[in-house]
Amino acid sequence: MFKFLRIAILLVILATVAEEAWLARSRAVSWHDPLRVAIYPINGDGSAVAAGYLRGLKPDSFKPIEHFFEEEAKRHGRDILHPVTIALAPPVDSLPPQPARGGSALGNILWSLQMRFWAWRHDAVPGMKPQVRLFVLFFDSATHPSIAHSVGVERGMIGLVNAFADHEMAGSNAVVITHELLHTLGATDKYDAADNRPRFPDGYAEPERSPRHPQHFAEIMAGRIPVSDSQAEVPDGLDRVLIGSATAAEIGWAAK
Repeated sequence: MFKFLRIAILLVILATVAEEAWLARSRAVSWHDPLRVAIYPINGDGSAVAAGYLRGLKPDSFKPIEHFFEEEAKRHGRDILHPVTIALAPPVDSLPPQPARGGSALGNILWSLQMRFWAWRHDAVPGMKPQVRLFVLFFDSATHPSIAHSVGVERGMIGLVNAFADHEMAGSNAVVITHELLHTLGATDKYDAADNRPRFPDGYAEPERSPRHPQHFAEIMAGRIPVSDSQAEVPDGLDRVLIGSATAAEIGWAAK
């Protein structure tokens, strides 16, 4: 009986959270007002390098992401003056719960609930009530040449982003942050998980281009620039990235 009651309570909680998440996302992708996004910087490895990088972040450090959304909205024919507004939150001293790699569906749901509770406890942004919260963990690139994949949670509009504490990699960091931000709005990945190569046609920024290769831009949800049938390059900044038509439809910018 107790086990049945516990499961029933969990189902009620999940249903309530799901409804609230659906309403929040519906309001966000209506694009009637600027989407309010907060970025919470975190020292991911406890290093002095990451600590120094966090101290150097400014309120306008992520302006390229705002400009990217402005330009792409215009390119897709959307009359939105400021699609996205980004605020820099104070650094968070606590590390967020990490998702289990290759976990079960139930495990992913439980992590999502844990992450939302953790985010609620560390949600401090002066002057803003964010719709999307992106927790960005920065790592010293000298000791972390590779970092774990980032995660964007549509149900909850929360992103857990891993980035490098390196000013020379600010452009590629912005690409990853934007990719996960779009995940929270309902955009899906457009690359093959086996080899990370963009899928044709939705994973190509210019699928109509002839000859098809090399492409000049990456589709944001594919994350790489296809230069041949077998090779794709990682873009070093948002000036090498576009939002494709399929992604635009997923976030409410075009008819599906």
